[in-house]
Amino acid sequence: MYEQEFNETIGLIAKQNEWRLRTINLIASENVMSRRVRSMSGSDFVHRYAEGHPGERYYRGTNYIDEIESQLKANLKILFNCNHTEVRPISGTNANEAVFSKFVKREDVVMVNSTPSGGHISHHRLGSLGKFTQNLIDFPLTKDGYHIDIEKTKFLIKAAKPKILVLGKSLFLFPDPVQELSDLCNENRIKLIYDGAHVLGLIAGKKFQDPLREGACLITASTHKTFFGSQRGMILSNMDADGWRKIDRGAFPGSSSNHHLDTLAQLALSTCEFMEFGQQYAEDVITNAKTLAEELDRLGFDVVGKEFGFTESHQVAVNVSKCGGGEKVSRTLEINDIILNMNMLPHEPLSNHDHPDGVRIGVQEMTRCGMKKDEMIKIAALMKECIIDKKSVKDEVNRFRRDYQEIKYSFDGNAS
Repeated sequence: MYEQEFNETIGLIAKQNEWRLRTINLIASENVMSRRVRSMSGSDFVHRYAEGHPGERYYRGTNYIDEIESQLKANLKILFNCNHTEVRPISGTNANEAVFSKFVKREDVVMVNSTPSGGHISHHRLGSLGKFTQNLIDFPLTKDGYHIDIEKTKFLIKAAKPKILVLGKSLFLFPDPVQELSDLCNENRIKLIYDGAHVLGLIAGKKFQDPLREGACLITASTHKTFFGSQRGMILSNMDADGWRKIDRGAFPGSSSNHHLDTLAQLALSTCEFMEFGQQYAEDVITNAKTLAEELDRLGFDVVGKEFGFTESHQVAVNVSKCGGGEKVSRTLEINDIILNMNMLPHEPLSNHDHPDGVRIGVQEMTRCGMKKDEMIKIAALMKECIIDKKSVKDEVNRFRRDYQEIKYSFDGNAS
């Protein structure tokens, strides 16, 4: 009986692998690893443990992973121009947990981006941050809803006296005002934390903002969105040794034990690829996002942020309330093998969570599959035909996707 279930599960995995190669994936929080990096899944590291730091493990038999982890951390320090790197968190939320657990006390006030304005669930009362304090207040927004109102925020900081500011979002079209708020934070001993999960690759590629240089005390992030690594997390900082010691203990034993050595090795490989190809990749991602946004707007979609150039990241946000809303539009596109997610937009009530007005689009994965500006124009046309013209485009999507099976910005072409 269980062998049959075993074989059925293998069949489902095979179907997933085959199906995804036919789809246009526009989920803003996903990416693909190169063929050579992906082939390292299932190495002996998948069975092993390595608690602690390289050279200081609680387990024996860690010589090789010690070398890999040490080299990874050295490369990340170069890539992000930082003094400290923590690579043991196994997700972005796990990285946030390590930080919040050491710097947030029950009575502390923390300022965050609200859910409608793009804040991640780990920054909120029901997520990781809510385990440590319920005293959360939202950043005030400018009239457009996609930027923090700096003057109102400064006034609120003086009035509410927060201990922590958490910048960074899940709906992240434009840079957050790190530099504009850093002096006030320093004057009032406020820690400015930047969640760079979505834009880590754009930061590494020198095409977005540089939060550490602009005044953030640390960056938390996941490693598989615009940074095309395995699914893990990291923390980066230039803070002093005492502060970093807290982060170290927050990561282990605070929020992790063994830290999934197989995916750590893959992250080391992906980081080498990013050091080689990352700047061009980041530039192409942003160019593609702008192109897709402009074309969707030209074809009649209500693309947000037009007055600011639509986007400065990998993301595009579209108000599809006139097309039936985000839930309906995302389902219709999925039926046609175009994959994206519904998303709340600023100024929507939280009650709209399950049926929001918007959809969120990310171009980073299709960019890594070799798509450029012409392909973005084609994707916009397919979306228009599907949603506005109400036609089936599944067969055309599948034919179009056949030509984009190789992973670019990688060492795959140099395989021996």
